[in-house]
Amino acid sequence: QVQLVESGGGLVQAGGSPRLSCAASGGTFSGSAKAWFRQPPGKEREFVSAISGSGGRMLYADSVKGRFTISRDDAENYWYLQMNKMKPEDTAVYYCASRAWGDSPYTTGYQYSYWGQGTQVTVSS
Repeated sequence: QVQLVESGGGLVQAGGSPRLSCAASGGTFSGSAKAWFRQPPGKEREFVSAISGSGGRMLYADSVKGRFTISRDDAENYWYLQMNKMKPEDTAVYYCASRAWGDSPYTTGYQYSYWGQGTQVTVSS
């Protein structure tokens, strides 16, 4: 059974630099694209970042471009979201996601078959 588990969330000061991790188990994940999405309070889920299966192509939402960095470690079945210069508007539940197969990263959630349970990130001003 495939399981994705996020960690690294919590309360962060504005300007802080937390890192989220996603641990995958129960399947073969190397070579498939990975992503991070988030759902701010009272809003729809939104795309944050994605990385191709090869790791050579990254996508970012305009709101996080230049502040967040996505990376992956296929040997350990992990991927990460380094978040810098956090703002109160980054407050959300953050979800990691993985395609079942396929190198191409996408910004749309339906392309991803597996999802974590989410981790809350709250940015205080």
